[in-house]
Amino acid sequence: MSNKKFILNADDLGLSNNIDKGVIDGYNSEIIKSASLCANGETFLSVINEILPECPNLCVGVHLNIIEGKALTPAEKIPMLADKNGNFNNSYTQLMLKSNQQEFINQVETEFRAQIEKILEHIKPAHIDSHVHTHGIPKIFELTCKLAQEYNIPYIRTQYEKPYITPILSKHLNLKYPVNQLKVILLNSFTLKNKKTLKNYPNLKTNDYLVGVSYTGMMDNNTVENGLKIFKNNENIIVESLIHPYYSEKIEEYNITQNKDMKFKIENFGFEFTTYKELSEQNYEKI
Repeated sequence: MSNKKFILNADDLGLSNNIDKGVIDGYNSEIIKSASLCANGETFLSVINEILPECPNLCVGVHLNIIEGKALTPAEKIPMLADKNGNFNNSYTQLMLKSNQQEFINQVETEFRAQIEKILEHIKPAHIDSHVHTHGIPKIFELTCKLAQEYNIPYIRTQYEKPYITPILSKHLNLKYPVNQLKVILLNSFTLKNKKTLKNYPNLKTNDYLVGVSYTGMMDNNTVENGLKIFKNNENIIVESLIHPYYSEKIEEYNITQNKDMKFKIENFGFEFTTYKELSEQNYEKI
């Protein structure tokens, strides 16, 4: 058994029927073993009642969402987080700026608790992350750690991504790529702070690296493989790659879930495909 672990996680489960369909197809192809569920997603109940029974071995995590859609908390209780109709109304930059205000963090905690507890009513999540990486903001990350420990959720995602290049030129000749590189710089700086915070929560564990930010909106088999190739000579690490498998043969992130050759290639890099649930059950520890 390899001590070099790879987790391919489908974010946004419960946000739409097409994402949910992509997760089912990836699960049936034995590529998707892990997904993160949005408690405030439009298709949350269909995920609980229809999809999860079809995917009994799917590892499910909490996908905290305070940036899109409606809050679960009444609007009057979270005026810094949502408008009067209960719709989240902060950009990522606004969340960063507000995160230094304790009243704002209190309101985020109220909403995070509502989302976590809604999921706990149905399943026991194995990990916790967030929509658009909002929990990576250091003050919000500290709150997320507190809640993960309280609710006994063993793994929390961090977002440190090593630089890598895919040889497809078109992926670099567009506006997405430079914007994504700025995201990588920001999230890497946050992660350096957040891993120090994690030391205060000895019961929590995290991944070592993330693959997927550099090519957000452009992920395909090639970007995943090249993102992992740089770890070919590493040992004793957990690398997570996140995808959004919106159901459509025209969407490359969906096609990742149908490519069994990719799994073979990644295993050739020395990785073992796993999930946070499996790591917890195995009491995985670094050697």
